[in-house]
This record gives sequence, C-alpha cells and structure tokens, in this order.
Amino acid sequence: MSDTSREAVLARIRQGLAAGAAPLPPRPDFAQPVHPPLSNSDAVVAFAESFQRVGGEFYYCESLPHLALQIAGFQQRQQVGAPYVWEPEMQHLLYRAGVAFRADESEFIAQADLSLTSCEALVARTGSVLVSAATASGRRLSIYPDQHLVLARPSQVVAEIGEALRVLQARYGAATPSMVSLTTGPSRTADIEKTLVLGAHGPRRLALFLLEDEE
Repeated sequence: MSDTSREAVLARIRQGLAAGAAPLPPRPDFAQPVHPPLSNSDAVVAFAESFQRVGGEFYYCESLPHLALQIAGFQQRQQVGAPYVWEPEMQHLLYRAGVAFRADESEFIAQADLSLTSCEALVARTGSVLVSAATASGRRLSIYPDQHLVLARPSQVVAEIGEALRVLQARYGAATPSMVSLTTGPSRTADIEKTLVLGAHGPRRLALFLLEDEE
C-alpha cells in the first residue's frame, strides 16, 4: 500500500472516531402487534377475502338446504360424484341436508376424487384452514383426494395463527393430535422450470362451505 493510500485510510478512520459511536437502532416496542389490522373489521369477511386470495373457493351457506344447493352446484361444475365423509357428525348433518356421501372406504385409493371434512379453526390473516388427525377423517381425507371440501362455521374464525393454535391446545390439552396442518390454498409448486403445478403434494382444489352456526 502506498503512503498516499495509507494516509487516506487513516484519515477516514480518524474522521470516524471523531464522530463518536454510531447511534443505536430504535428499540422495538414488543407490546405492539406484529401485523397491521385485518383487511376488514369483520374477521369472517377478512377470512373469506384471504382464503380466495390464496386460491381457495369460498361458499357461504345460510341454511342446510342452501348448503345442499352449493355442494350440488360444485359437484356439477367439477363433474365429481359424492364425497368421502368419515366423520359421524358430518355424516349426520349431510343426511339432514339431503346430501349424498360415501361413508365407507371402498375403492378409496382408486376413486378418491372428492372428500369433505371438518376443521379445527380458520385463520383470517392468512386464509388458512387448520386441520388435524384427531377427527375421524384422520390424515388421509385432507391430503389424498384430488379435491378437498371443508365444512366450517363462522364461530371457528380467528384472526391469527397463534389464536388457532391456542384453540387446538384448549381442545386437546396434552393430547396433541399426531398431525396438525395449516392448509393455505390448494397444493402447488413451481420448483420445476418455474411452472406452477397444482396438486403436487395434496389436493389441487380446496373449497370451503361456511354454514351459519344456527344450522
């Protein structure tokens, strides 16, 4: 290093030392919320907006007859048959609504094009559906079929993921389900040549039917 270059470096060092220590960054306020407010003050509306933004199909159902119409319309548009439904409460509700379903596991591997399950909670922030293996649907009905239908209630909507996990903890305590999954839209990947492929690791279509709590 030449004398001129050395002097220039030392001059910058002396200038920096004369200026004193660099100011510390502002201390974050850990009491403030991490996220901004939801897009809508109504958490149910905010969930519907987020859910559709990530590729889910949202259907509001004000009554059991309305639910039957919405499911029938979905089946007609997608050209699919009756969904596999393994949860007794769900079977009872669909029976009251007059919706046909498959309660057994016959030919499930070959013909599992459609399933219908419940969920643990709905997250408004991300449009996610929290499912677990604790129900009679187990692990398979939310992952294996080509298209996954979810039946939920407005009372299941929470604002943040943390709240959804607390709902799960309050419901099961120490007996945490062996599988808990936050499903955010249909399964997708663009790992190969940046080409978006749906259904790579799970259902390629996710639809949610939100049935009023009174029903």
